[in-house]
Amino acid sequence: MKVLILTIILFAVAGLMFSCDKKESKVAEAPSYGTTMPGDVEKGRALFNDEKLGNGTAGKSCNSCHPAGKGLEAAGEKKEFNIMGKKQKDLVEAVNFCIENALMGRVIFPLGQDMKDIVTYIKSLKK
Repeated sequence: MKVLILTIILFAVAGLMFSCDKKESKVAEAPSYGTTMPGDVEKGRALFNDEKLGNGTAGKSCNSCHPAGKGLEAAGEKKEFNIMGKKQKDLVEAVNFCIENALMGRVIFPLGQDMKDIVTYIKSLKK
């Protein structure tokens, strides 16, 4: 009986040690529901103009640096970006880089609906 109790205590302590060892991620948590919806241009436009995108604290939106999407007309076709001397491998990374560095916010979930919407809006700027 003592062995059983000791074993249970050891497993409980080991579980606590592993749960406390996790590091906080800078990426916002994925929603608990899956989404397969395509991006929505109008929702993306609203996010593009939202100063609170990614819980931004700089008082800026994407539109502050890119009024009406100016300068992003070819962004949807680019394979690589170079923003502020840093390389991003795709549009999703570029959006999150700007959210972190220009908007002073937290990156948004790369596979989430907000990202799909803002990427769809940026791609719609193609001339």
